[in-house]
Amino acid sequence: MKSDCIQTTTCQERKKDPIEMFHSGQLVKVCAPMVRYSKLSFRTLVRKYDCDLCYTPMIVAADFVRSAKARDSEFTTNQGDCPLIVQFAANDARLLSDAARIVCPYANGIDINCGCPQRWALAEGYGACLINKPELVRDMVKQVRNQVENPRFSVSIKIRIHDDLTRTVDLCRKAEATGVSWITVHGRTVEERHQPVHYEAIKIIKESMSIPIVANGDIRSLKEAENVWHITGTDGVMVARGLLANPAMFAGYEETPLKCIWDWVDIALELGTPYMCFHQHLMYMMEKITSRQEKKIFNALSSTSAVLDYLTDHYGIDRTS
Repeated sequence: MKSDCIQTTTCQERKKDPIEMFHSGQLVKVCAPMVRYSKLSFRTLVRKYDCDLCYTPMIVAADFVRSAKARDSEFTTNQGDCPLIVQFAANDARLLSDAARIVCPYANGIDINCGCPQRWALAEGYGACLINKPELVRDMVKQVRNQVENPRFSVSIKIRIHDDLTRTVDLCRKAEATGVSWITVHGRTVEERHQPVHYEAIKIIKESMSIPIVANGDIRSLKEAENVWHITGTDGVMVARGLLANPAMFAGYEETPLKCIWDWVDIALELGTPYMCFHQHLMYMMEKITSRQEKKIFNALSSTSAVLDYLTDHYGIDRTS
């Protein structure tokens, strides 16, 4: 959180309260927390294309609390970056509540990552191992509720499912009783990676709960998002890789339009996005609209000026299509 931003980043657009959005009866379209990718510049882009709610990448709460350098590098926002949820990896109630207090003036809520299946996260006691520790999840939620004075500040969790779905329903009910605002359910177990998403399991969880439920997993188009919304009866749909490939997905585009590519260039340059991030996002966006040979050339580019020259030469300066 760079000091020049802090003075202007308080999220004042409370009309965009996520909890109210989830109770609107409309599909709430959510950009997932993506390591390295769902940062301010990308959030700014997807908001231009009908994304309703954005998450930050997962931030390790302990590092965030203890290190000013971590705060500056991990969390940047501005006044238009709203509504915003900050996702934390945590296994300590006090550290999580301290982190929540720091971001409270600049975000609408925090989310506890209870779904990351990566080995390093599990080894540290973060992520998906928390679905087997409902008491710890309860303690973390309670501590944040006790420490953050703003009653409209949301506390949510993002989970994976158990092989035995009754355990997942039990976890969700305990979380609801503790005061969780909503739950995002990735419809796979910790061991599953590319297997089909268990949308029926998400539907069962939704039917067992009173708080909003968000469905997550393998959604690549607006039509798929709407289908999952109807199938599961959930209150929102969260998308990760589908938005990386097509940030205009929620606006109904089947593939990334050229206007979106140029919007990304403008936003990234304005916000000072590091070159590797700038280039990587373009590689994802252009995957479907470039040939194998074009990909080879574009992916080898090593400077912003080279990328701008390439885009101008191949796609002209037409920013309206």
